[in-house]
Amino acid sequence: MLSRSPCVYRTLGRFLSAASPVHNLGIQQNVSGLSLCSQLIYRKSQPCGFLAPSDVYSRRHFRTSAVYKDELVTVNTPAFAESITEGDVRWEKVVGDSVTEDEVVCEVETDKTSVQVPTPVAGVIEELLVPDGGRVEPGTPLFKLRTGAAPAAKAAPSPATEDVTHPAPPPQPSISAAWPPIPPLPASALPIALIKPTPAAPAPPALPAEGVRGENRVKMSRMRLRIAQRLKEAQITCAMLTTFNEVDMSNIKEMRKLYKEAFLQKHNVKLGFMSAFAKAASHALMDQPAVNAVIDDSTKEIIYRDYVDISIAVATPKGLVVPVLRNVEAMNFSEIEKAINKLGEKAQRNELAVEDMDGGTFTISNGGVFGSLFGTPIINPPQSAILGMHGIFDRPVAVNGKVEVRPMMYVALTYDHRLIDGREAVTFLRKVKEVVEDPRLLLLDM
Repeated sequence: MLSRSPCVYRTLGRFLSAASPVHNLGIQQNVSGLSLCSQLIYRKSQPCGFLAPSDVYSRRHFRTSAVYKDELVTVNTPAFAESITEGDVRWEKVVGDSVTEDEVVCEVETDKTSVQVPTPVAGVIEELLVPDGGRVEPGTPLFKLRTGAAPAAKAAPSPATEDVTHPAPPPQPSISAAWPPIPPLPASALPIALIKPTPAAPAPPALPAEGVRGENRVKMSRMRLRIAQRLKEAQITCAMLTTFNEVDMSNIKEMRKLYKEAFLQKHNVKLGFMSAFAKAASHALMDQPAVNAVIDDSTKEIIYRDYVDISIAVATPKGLVVPVLRNVEAMNFSEIEKAINKLGEKAQRNELAVEDMDGGTFTISNGGVFGSLFGTPIINPPQSAILGMHGIFDRPVAVNGKVEVRPMMYVALTYDHRLIDGREAVTFLRKVKEVVEDPRLLLLDM
């Protein structure tokens, strides 16, 4: 049996150094039924040619395989789109949280969208290098992650709430043998001081005093600030004017009712009204190119487009975003519905990229999904016009000299009067009305 005393290590070291200059030697002995593996390292420069067992184990720890790897990784801000230079950090994790690979730790909120920052490897968050709401640029260090570390232990319960088990008191000597049992006295016969009072019911929480009012200040997000800035710029730059019309939705509702099941089975997407208005708008934009044009203020030129990219306004929890449908003039109803559905899902998951929202020659805003009856939309710069859809409500209308109740929708076109005249705006809106009320006009190219 090999003893662990320093004397034995010293004696064994001298023996081995005299026999042969060994640099590394592994000795395994059985001590008290347990396996003891010691690595003895010989050094000629020291009187004793071996390290103590504790030093051996510590050195062996730093030479272990990747299973026990403990490394501190710094995660930086990812690159943004070309037109974006900075953003604000919104943390979703805190120091001590255990995260898995590709788990989102924070979001960098830019002017147009939010960029998610996932973890490259699994580990525990060691330090947050930027405060919540702090401004960062591409490449800025965000947080430190310790790989291979165990999650932080939860705080121990406080003494006040800890369930402490006290030892039972020692048994008292019985006196029943010396004294006969005494019957208990009724409560009425006991002194008042000996009667245990009944605990009172807890008092109900105090209600706030009448007239008390409070305020809560929340910092505006970068996206909301950018939306406010762009809308104000539109009011200052554009000479905005709005024209209105109403659309009889009877035919389009009947068509949707007849073919919605077959449409869903074939294309795996629902048939809505947005595809009809998007296709009608693209048809009207090709008919009235001035509505699809834009003024270049730097060169004082008008830019006419022979394509139609329609921005669809989508409301998200973080604000209004406008992803773009490309080349709508060449799309049919099913392609439009699939593209809208895909962009809508990405917007709800906060996965829209800047490329999804860049460009756009015209915008459609559908306030009808929220029950809007009437409204005037604001132009989305640098575009020159925007179409506003509203709710569908049954109203009495004159049809062939008779009053009938029809499902009607008010539509509004806000346009930049510097470029678009009233004749062109009214003609455009009437073209949208005609195509929605009778989609067969698309086949006749009328």
